[in-house]
Parts: sequence; structure tokens; C-alpha cells
Amino acid sequence: MYRIIFAIGGFLLFRTIWGFLIGLFIGGFFDVDQKRKGARGSGMNSEDLFSFYQSRSSNLDIITMLMALSASVMKADGKVLRSELNYVKSFFQTQFGSRFHANHLQLLKRFLDSNTIPLEQICQDIKYRMQPEVRLQLIHYLFGIAKADGVVSNSEISQIQRISALLGIPPIEFDSIKNMFYRNVDSDYKILGINSNATDEELKKAYRKMAIKFHPDKVATMGEEYVKGAKEKFQQIQEAYEAIKKERGLK
Repeated sequence: MYRIIFAIGGFLLFRTIWGFLIGLFIGGFFDVDQKRKGARGSGMNSEDLFSFYQSRSSNLDIITMLMALSASVMKADGKVLRSELNYVKSFFQTQFGSRFHANHLQLLKRFLDSNTIPLEQICQDIKYRMQPEVRLQLIHYLFGIAKADGVVSNSEISQIQRISALLGIPPIEFDSIKNMFYRNVDSDYKILGINSNATDEELKKAYRKMAIKFHPDKVATMGEEYVKGAKEKFQQIQEAYEAIKKERGLK
């Protein structure tokens, strides 16, 4: 609404197309401000939250996106725990430093209090702004939230799996990360993305492929927490490979 008013006013004042465009530009700021004000109340419905998210993400605010995904996993099992909150705070303080402040925790609360979160839009934005290696580390981070209380529930796995699919991550790579947090007898093989009946040569090829894909150097420019997560996954890939070699009597 403000864009139209300011655009007409600019044209009438300057009598040129530039006056129209300047008015359109200035009016846009007022429209965004109105969206934010309308989103400040508690108990927003999904349409309100979607508008609020759009106004924030227009500035490429990656923290807002990550807060939304964090909230969706935190409340997936029907309860939000202090251990999960502490994990999220620690990650953001380390990753973003002075850029992370109390207002971002209010964003987290806003998403936690909402009935729905626009995951499709958020994941689409992230998919086109982040490299595949970084998106994999994001899934690793979300599993870290789920495991913060010591147990990864089925509802948390389902939620992260949904996010992973929306981010365009192949199922085999999702399973690889999941099995680092949700272990069973086949975990070592699934971490490497193969079945237990794989040949020794297939085992070696799978290890080399995963070691290259998840090498910490791939996310070296993304910040300390991303590098830390990559190192943990890289180490688990090595441990899984060594465990299988030991089981098979390979050197």
C-alpha cells in the first residue's frame, strides 16, 4: 500500500519516472515495517508467520532461517527442553559471535510459539543459497539438537528427514548422518552409504567417496561450528571404516 502512495507522490512531485521509482523504493520500507509490526503479537497463525518470515528473509537473514528450522525440531516430540535450548544458543554464539544477540532468541520463541512454520519456503531459500556440503552440516546440526537430551525420538527423526528432503539431500546421505546419532548394528555400513554385503573393493570406494564429500576443508569458510561438525562426521566415517575392516580382517 505504502509503495503505491509514495510512488504516486514521487511522480506528482518530480513529474518524472525517477520520482515514481524513488517513491516506490521508499514506500517499500514502510510496507516491510508494517509486516513486522503485524507479526509481533503472540499466537500468530501460519499466514502471519509466513509474512513475518518473508520480511526477514528478504535481507538474506540466515539466522532467522536457522532459528525456524531449530524450532521445528525442538518441538517435534511435543516438548522443548533446556538441553536443546542450550545446544542452540551455544551453536549460534560460536557460529555468529557478535551478530547473535537476545533478539534472535526472541525469534526462536516466536517460531516455537507458532502453530506452524513455513518449512517449504524456508528450505527452498536455504537450498538455493547454500552449497550441498553446507546443507549436510545443517542436518548434522539439527540431529545435534535432537540428541541434546541423550535420546533421538522417532518424531524428531521424521521432522529432520522431512527437512532433509526439502533441502534436496539424497536419502542415502541423510541415513549416513542419522546413523551417527541413532546407532544400530548396521550403523557403520550406513554411515558409509553401503550394505553389509558390499565387497571389500566397494567398501574402499565408499570410504574414499565419503571422506572426500565430508572433508572439513569443504566448509572451511563457513565458521567454527560448521567445521567442528564436519570434523566430527569425518572422524565417524574413519571410525566406521576401521570398524568394518577389523570385522572383516582387512588391513
